[in-house]
Amino acid sequence: MDRISSDIEKYSECYGLNWAGKKVAIAEADKPSCKILEPRPEESKDWENTGNIYIEGDNLEALKLLQESFKSRIKMIYIDPPYNTGKDFIYNDNFSHSGWCSMMYPRLKLGSDLLSENGVIFISIDDNEAANLRMICDEIFSEDNFLADIIWKSTKSVTNTAIISASHTHNLVYFKSMDYYIKNREEFRLPESGEGFENPDDDPRGPWKADPFQVGGWRPNQQYEIINPNTGIVYRPNINCSWKNDYNKFKELLEDNRIVFGRTGEGGPQRKRFLWEAEKRGKVAKTIWDDVETTTNGTQLIKSLFDDKIVFDNPKPIGLIKRMLQLSTVRNNGDIALDFFSGSATTAHAVMELNAEDGGNRRFIMIQLPEPTGEKSQAYKAGYKNICEIGKDRIRRAGEKIKEDYKDKEYIDKLDVGFRVYKTI
Repeated sequence: MDRISSDIEKYSECYGLNWAGKKVAIAEADKPSCKILEPRPEESKDWENTGNIYIEGDNLEALKLLQESFKSRIKMIYIDPPYNTGKDFIYNDNFSHSGWCSMMYPRLKLGSDLLSENGVIFISIDDNEAANLRMICDEIFSEDNFLADIIWKSTKSVTNTAIISASHTHNLVYFKSMDYYIKNREEFRLPESGEGFENPDDDPRGPWKADPFQVGGWRPNQQYEIINPNTGIVYRPNINCSWKNDYNKFKELLEDNRIVFGRTGEGGPQRKRFLWEAEKRGKVAKTIWDDVETTTNGTQLIKSLFDDKIVFDNPKPIGLIKRMLQLSTVRNNGDIALDFFSGSATTAHAVMELNAEDGGNRRFIMIQLPEPTGEKSQAYKAGYKNICEIGKDRIRRAGEKIKEDYKDKEYIDKLDVGFRVYKTI
C-alpha cells in the first residue's frame, strides 16, 4: 500500500471531522508540486543581504516547494485564514463548509511538516469555523499538542443590529511537541514588563513584588504554623492548601529577608520575587488577551502607512502578532516566522518592529495569492491591482518607518528590512 492510501485509511478509521472531499484533501498534501519558485530580484529589497522571503502564488504549491529547504526549520507559524463568513472582502471568504475544510487541511498538514521540534502555530479564526478548525488541527497536530484557545478582544465597538455583538477572535495554539515544552516551559514566556515591582524597604537586591506563600493542594511536609513576628498572629494554610515551601526552606527564606507580612507588616506571609528574577524567568501568558491592540488599531496603522487610505480590510494589529512572536521565538536565534495567508503582511511588519525593539534577528516568510482588488476599492484606486502589491509595498514602507522610528538604537543599521520576492510559476 502506498503512503497516500495508507494515510487515507488511517484517518478514515479514527474519530474526527469528516466531510465530502476529505480523502482528496488528505491526498493533496502528499502530491508533489509541478511549480517552481522564480526569483524576482527587481521586485525585492536588498536581495543580496536579506534573510526574509515573500512568495507570490498559491500557498498550497508554495508550502510544498518550501519543504526541501525549510522542513522542520520554522519556529513559529501565524495564519489568519478566511473565516468563511460569506462576506465579500478583498479576499475570497465564501467557501462551502466542505470546501473550506478541504482548502485548510492540506495547507495545515504541510505547515506542520515545516515546524521545528519546538515550533508553535497560532491560527486566528472566528466562531463560524472555530469548532471545525479545532478538529482538523487535533487530527494534524494531535490533540495532545493543543495548548490553548486564546481569546483576543478584537474590537471595542458594538454592533447594535446584532442579537449579540461579537467582540472576540479565537486564536488556536498548537505545539509541534508538547513534551518539549513540558520540559522547557521557560521558553514559552512573555518578557516581564516590571509593572508593580517596588523597593519599599530598600532591599539591596532591587525592586520586588510580594507573591502569595500559599498554593493549592495538600502536601504533608508543607503544613506548619507561621507566626507573624510583628503581631504574634498564627497562620496556617487554608483547607486543601499548603505553604509554598517546606519548613526548612521557609526558615532560609525568612533569614534571607525573602518573607514579608503584607505592606504594613501585619498580614499573612508572602514571598519576595525580585525583578531580576522575573526578567530571567519571563511571564506566563493568559488565555484572555484584552490588553493588546484591536482591529481598529490595525486599520489605523494601514491608513498611516498608505497616505490615509484603507487599502486592506480588517488587518490584524501588529501588537497581536508581536505578542505571539515574544512567546514563541528567541531574540537572537535567527528564528523564522511563517505566514501563508499573509494578506497585508502584518506578520512581516511585526517581525521587523520586534527586532527593532529588542535587537533581534528573527526572519519572516510571507506567502500570498495575488488575488485582485475590487475596482471600486481604495486599494485599486490607489494603484494596487492585487493583494501582493499591497503586502510588498507595506513591507517597504514599514521597514523605512521602523528604521526612522528606532534610529537611536545602536544596532539599527543592521536591522533587516529587506525581502526576496519569488513567484510560483
